[in-house]
Amino acid sequence: MAERLYYQAAASFEAARRVAVLPQGHRARRLHGHGFKARVLAELPPAWGGFDGAETEALTAALGDSVEALDYTDLNEQLAVPTDEHLAAWVQQQLEHRHALPGIVQIGIQSTAEQGVELRLGADDAGTKTRCAHVWRRFRFEAAHRLVNVPPDHPCGRMHGHGFEVILHAEQELARESNALPGAAAHMGIDYDQLRALWAPLHAELDHCCLNDLPGLENPTSELLAAWIWQRLKPREPALSLVSVYETATAGCHYDGQDYRIWKEMRFEGALRLGRAPVGDPRRRLHGHSYLLRLHLTAPLDAVLGWTIDYGDVKALFKPVYARLDHHELNGLMGLSDPSTARLACWIRKAIAEALPQADRLELTERPGCGVLLCWERAR
Repeated sequence: MAERLYYQAAASFEAARRVAVLPQGHRARRLHGHGFKARVLAELPPAWGGFDGAETEALTAALGDSVEALDYTDLNEQLAVPTDEHLAAWVQQQLEHRHALPGIVQIGIQSTAEQGVELRLGADDAGTKTRCAHVWRRFRFEAAHRLVNVPPDHPCGRMHGHGFEVILHAEQELARESNALPGAAAHMGIDYDQLRALWAPLHAELDHCCLNDLPGLENPTSELLAAWIWQRLKPREPALSLVSVYETATAGCHYDGQDYRIWKEMRFEGALRLGRAPVGDPRRRLHGHSYLLRLHLTAPLDAVLGWTIDYGDVKALFKPVYARLDHHELNGLMGLSDPSTARLACWIRKAIAEALPQADRLELTERPGCGVLLCWERAR
């Protein structure tokens, strides 16, 4: 596919709710509260927000303004059925109607650190707009493992362990009439409790064990572990759409039953000034960010090693680029005179093209949840 650039932003709000459509006795039928986090991903026209480089902050401001009406409120006064799915649809409407935000492709609502919903927007073959909710829940287990086919000096060949995290994603169609406004029809589909119940038998197998001892996990790489989980859960839950395995806090693998996509996160500290900002705008002054970069790479599974690409190799191959970014003034990079986050992401893509040809997308945030997603997936 051609290169696509998306802007992303995040905003938080505190609110109470009760979800009366749940079964009698369910704890969420009682009045309770969460520290919610809303996210938006949008494909914006050039210079949306005032000038080239203002897009991320303008998007963050629009999202913050949209959820402000929910902060420290009873959500049942705003929405008839204040599930995370309907909250996401409500935020979508606010962004489109109050801020005329174009190009929205995804709205996320995270109600706790362990669970949330992504409302993905698109169009079918006839051009009719579609909305699909992906519910996700995070789980953790503690286990030991070693990779049996790596070279003798590879650290992963030694027995070691991780606090693994697994995220299960499940797809559900959001009823067209469920527009999150008062009086909207309820539509639950799969929920967090169902994902918890789905995971429970696997947790009993995986937690506090040596993964190598489990049939089918004799060589427990992140990729093979993700596929092992998928193969056990997909027959029990057809709505399962993705399994994500975090081997560490900075590296992991997605598996959707067909493709493996690994990621590696790295942080760097950079200074910059945006010369396209208007006179008097603080972004014209020299300032800085603590950037978080997540590189995504897709490749066939190595039948012997059991992985697509070694996380350590990704880090090593990126190191020369990292050395040019970390603790530098980014305006000094060759070919990058005005280092907005979007322009910087494009620069990184070009810089890694030869060393990491398996890379097909990158996320670059200048503040938590606020930045860009650059995709250039290849046809497979």
